[in-house]
Amino acid sequence: AGSFQEAGVIQQAYNLNFPLHVVPASCAQCPAWSAFSVSSPAVVLETVKQAGAGAEDRPEAVVVRLYEAHGSTVTAWLHTSLPIKEAMLCDLLERPAAQGRLPLEPRGLRLSFTPFHVLSVLLVRSH
Repeated sequence: AGSFQEAGVIQQAYNLNFPLHVVPASCAQCPAWSAFSVSSPAVVLETVKQAGAGAEDRPEAVVVRLYEAHGSTVTAWLHTSLPIKEAMLCDLLERPAAQGRLPLEPRGLRLSFTPFHVLSVLLVRSH
């Protein structure tokens, strides 16, 4: 019912095409944990990967790729439970963008999207 945004079509499509796989845990009372979360249903976190050579050969770096899926202009917060010491926007070759440094805030990283915009974020983990 309603628009595709209201009906959650994108989430349902991901659930169908990329189902979760259940893995037995070593303890029955393991706490719930998530490496990343995004505050807006309009923004899809598409990829999380170790940074490649374009990221200045940083083995402690992770690239997160997100896109705006509802055709809207939106500000979203990317939160991670990983220990991050630096964050910056990067291009698709994972090279840091000029003036692309993102402030680390208590809520996470504040990201602004225009309709169907793709953002890549290079996260440098602290040890």
